[in-house]
Amino acid sequence: MTTDPTIPAPPAPPEVGARERLALALDTDDLVEALRMADQLEPYFAIAKVGLELFSAEGPEAVSALAERGWRVFLDVKLHDIPNTVNKAARVLGALGTSYLTLHAQGGGAMLRAGVEGLREGAMRAGLDPPLALAVTILTSDDGAPPHVLSKRIAAAIEGGCGGFVSAASDVREAKELAPRMLAVVPGIRHEGTDAHDQARAATPQEALAAGADLLVIGRAVTAAPDRVEAAARMAAAVAGSDSRSS
Repeated sequence: MTTDPTIPAPPAPPEVGARERLALALDTDDLVEALRMADQLEPYFAIAKVGLELFSAEGPEAVSALAERGWRVFLDVKLHDIPNTVNKAARVLGALGTSYLTLHAQGGGAMLRAGVEGLREGAMRAGLDPPLALAVTILTSDDGAPPHVLSKRIAAAIEGGCGGFVSAASDVREAKELAPRMLAVVPGIRHEGTDAHDQARAATPQEALAAGADLLVIGRAVTAAPDRVEAAARMAAAVAGSDSRSS
């Protein structure tokens, strides 16, 4: 087979390590479009994030459709209610086959503990490993939270038995000092000089990784780009470059 020199070759897929550190935010209400994006960008991401928009439109089918394609699914619904309600909801969601589930740390340690226990029970009943519970600390759109809030919510995540936390890159270093063993998940990732959209505390992939981030959540920086594949390749290259410099 010959190659047409007038057609540019697609960017090379990233190293495995970079791909494992990137989650693709499928922020759409259309499952067909979400799966199309997932298939197109699978060489660059190992994790697919299903947020409130897609889950509200498609429900558990959004999770199962991605899981059947081999994705690790990050279900980002930020559970926040009384402990009993969160426990029961988490029990249902724990049986879906997700790998990560968010709960809002503002709900406090008892609520987070109820969610973690519900996750474990739901997954066990379904014969699955329980998802990793991620405590959402302060939204990346919130640039007005008082200084003490982060430490209070990380303390709640520890009390609740969460396996990780979600925070802006600017909060990761402090959070890791308080909870060094927790997985640090950072959304709001943008390349320098690009549109931050509604992310008041955006960061470049290099800044987030330097602060101690373990997993970067990438949404509109790739999904709204004119060339999604090129944008994904560029993001993955930035992660791979940061990892090689730190090793």
